[in-house]
Amino acid sequence: MFTKAIKGLTCAVVGTILAAGTPATAEDTIKIGGIFSMSGTAPYYGQVMSQGAQLAIDEINAEGGVDGRKLELVIEDHKSGNTQAAVTGMNRLINVVGVKAVLSSFSGPTAAIAPISQDRGIFTLNGGGVSPKMIGVSDHMFHNRSMALDLALASVAYAVESGHKRIAQIAIKSEFGDSAIAAAIEAAERAGVEIVASEQFANDATNIDAQIAKIRAARPDVVLNWATTPQAGIAVKRLRDIQVNVPVQSMEWTSEDFAIAGDHSENIFVVTDYFSASEENEWGKHFHDAYVARHGDDPDFYAANYYEAIYVIAELISRAHDAKGKDFASADLTEQLWADNSFKSVYGGTMKFRDNGVVIKRVALLEVKDGKTEFVRFIEAAAD
Repeated sequence: MFTKAIKGLTCAVVGTILAAGTPATAEDTIKIGGIFSMSGTAPYYGQVMSQGAQLAIDEINAEGGVDGRKLELVIEDHKSGNTQAAVTGMNRLINVVGVKAVLSSFSGPTAAIAPISQDRGIFTLNGGGVSPKMIGVSDHMFHNRSMALDLALASVAYAVESGHKRIAQIAIKSEFGDSAIAAAIEAAERAGVEIVASEQFANDATNIDAQIAKIRAARPDVVLNWATTPQAGIAVKRLRDIQVNVPVQSMEWTSEDFAIAGDHSENIFVVTDYFSASEENEWGKHFHDAYVARHGDDPDFYAANYYEAIYVIAELISRAHDAKGKDFASADLTEQLWADNSFKSVYGGTMKFRDNGVVIKRVALLEVKDGKTEFVRFIEAAAD
């Protein structure tokens, strides 16, 4: 069990997944792939995701590796959502690098590599994308982030709880944006409230005033902002610039969004995966402190998801090694996950993978106040 692999506040990684042995040679190194957004319009994601994953790998290696074998993270760049770049990177990771597992990110790239994951039996773990189109497309693909429908159910539920009856939404024109809007429409229909406007804009759009004007004309009493960083901040700035001053519920809100929205960063609520470095969560506190010491910034939930993902993979590698020996296959990690689908979570407590491969995880309501996001409470997010 992963719970046995956590050691207090120090390195958080001893126990069953680690065994001191002779120094690992290059041939003994177990390679894990990461397909991240390292360039393009959204390099922020690739930076924090890779930093979280690398921190976990460095901690594990510092304690002797997994059963005496060191881990290595090999990164491919999908260039902020380019699906062909993701496919090329996946093929290189499998055929050239020889990875045992792959960390994926963004909905489009993750969906694009799913057929390869299925055909080649490559264990793939996504901690960033939220589209339902990634679900069920590969027997070897899993998600330790809440999906769009989970977040939409939670966001619409909070809007209804707050007394809002006329809901507008805005998203980027993408496979993810389409999925988020569709999920919110379905959730609103279930809740008996009206979606009065659904607008989308291009990822590289320099002017979104036409979309914002349509939202204003629809007279919503809340706007669901499905855009991601930095477009989330752009959407709020333009909404406020033309006097759409109703509450905005975002899926995320980062330091970049604060910088873009500036003084307009108010009356904003965030429904999202939530990482807290509370004193009660010893492993989470350790991760937070180690990340700050290395990078000088607080880790966001993306960094936490990929840090956590490495530990899930490390435990599965140890289980597969015990069951199949040194030459275990990537598909053996899938078999080991289903043998026990509960894992310790850096968010606190445990997380469990559902039959569809999506984790059941805590989702939080945050409020943007005085230049920071403040935790309000946890809300129900998991869809049936």
